Amino acid sequence: MKSDAGERDERMNVKTAVSEMTRDRFVEAFGDTLKLNEPLARYTSARVGGPAEMLLTAHSVTELRRAVELAYSQRIPFFVLGGGSNILVSDEGISGLVILNRARNVRFRHNGINVVCTAESGANLSSLARQCIAKGLSGLEWAVGVPGTVGGAVVGNAGAHGGDMKDILLDASIWEPGNGVRVYSNSDMKYEYRSSVLKRDQHKARTRRVVLSAEMQLVPESVEVLTARADAFTAQRKQSQPGGASMGSMFKNPENYYAGYLIETAGMKGYQIGSARISEKHANFFVSEDGTKADDIRALIAEAWNSVRDQFGVEMELEVELVGNWDFKS
Repeated sequence: MKSDAGERDERMNVKTAVSEMTRDRFVEAFGDTLKLNEPLARYTSARVGGPAEMLLTAHSVTELRRAVELAYSQRIPFFVLGGGSNILVSDEGISGLVILNRARNVRFRHNGINVVCTAESGANLSSLARQCIAKGLSGLEWAVGVPGTVGGAVVGNAGAHGGDMKDILLDASIWEPGNGVRVYSNSDMKYEYRSSVLKRDQHKARTRRVVLSAEMQLVPESVEVLTARADAFTAQRKQSQPGGASMGSMFKNPENYYAGYLIETAGMKGYQIGSARISEKHANFFVSEDGTKADDIRALIAEAWNSVRDQFGVEMELEVELVGNWDFKS
């Protein structure tokens, strides 16, 4: 646990991107729900990262849209934070607005033979998978135990055990900067392995589009069969993946390779910088202890990437996104 003094120091790190006048606009719109210089480590699966200059919690799609539209109109940067997996937040924190997405409403409707599940983007993916299993609906059981939210899964084409979002997504309601809400079909998402048009946009200097909700097509199947399948997936996950604080898989699997195998074969399994280390159980998982710095994890990423490139000529691609105020020149 961080000391009170350490947390106060962390609160002072964030760079300022919001004027006092703009901050007052958010206070007027959201009142006491707006937090200033809020440490983000507690909201991420790696349990690292500095503060958000401003943080809001959206409990509905309406609140989520209102927050992003106000940020866009005030021309301040914003970041939507879901389950906090698959991201590494800088020790310097995130300037502008962070929106903690807790829009979790879920509903089901019959669509002839199949069932359509409509879930708001802040819904927990693993919990939703278990809800579908209990209803005897197949299509999401691969997501049992997968961290994150529906919105993150839509953006990153999350998947496991041979299934992914591309297999089940019908469409997604997405807020576009300057255009409002547009419905994207499955084909509009231009899905690739652990990627989509939305994720590829994250590397460009433009305001992010925001997933509000998603419709997924599910197929009726025996609860007993689905439960057995999910239990097998859970047992496999526990056997192959480490516990504790991590971001999930660090690198995408390169074509014809497994990232974990490459990192392990390069001799990096168990390698440690500070209190961050490459897991001895699965080398594509980087685990952190109390007091771990995001800079240590970033340094560990660089060591693994360079070792694999130097030994095998393979340049791995991050699955995790680096978020916040990073000094990429260092």
